[in-house]
Amino acid sequence: MKKAKILIVDDDVDVINVLQTILENENYTVITANDKTEGLKKAKEEKPDLAILDVMMTTQYEGFEMAKELKENKMFSNMPVIMQTSIEIIETTKSSVQEMAREFRQDPKYTELQVILLKDIVTGNAGIDYRAEDGRSIWLPVNGFLRKPVDSSKLLPILSNLLS
Repeated sequence: MKKAKILIVDDDVDVINVLQTILENENYTVITANDKTEGLKKAKEEKPDLAILDVMMTTQYEGFEMAKELKENKMFSNMPVIMQTSIEIIETTKSSVQEMAREFRQDPKYTELQVILLKDIVTGNAGIDYRAEDGRSIWLPVNGFLRKPVDSSKLLPILSNLLS
């Protein structure tokens, strides 16, 4: 029996191959793309159940930009999006991770950070506060984060939880 359809967007072929092998061994259908343009095209064609996006591809925040476009598109607004990153994730017990990000932006120790990744360990709420090229702070809710290199013992429970 086939499980869900998962879109992987990453510019690193080795990362795609590892994820694809893990997921196909669990009977997931895997769709791959190497950048945002190809990823959005395949998302529209294939209608995946979940997306795993790298952060840095052709541009520094291409993965964030793609996640934002997916979340703003009615066709994909309820589709879980997981960001794959090596950026440190701040864990909190505050259910409003967006509010927490705003507090971090006020703290002089964090004001200059270009990216803040937050996850509430109680509710699982997660999001990204990143600075656009024009300096604006942009909030992007996501469904979780995967640390690089990917650990299948962490990946599979996340997918199971988000797709149930």
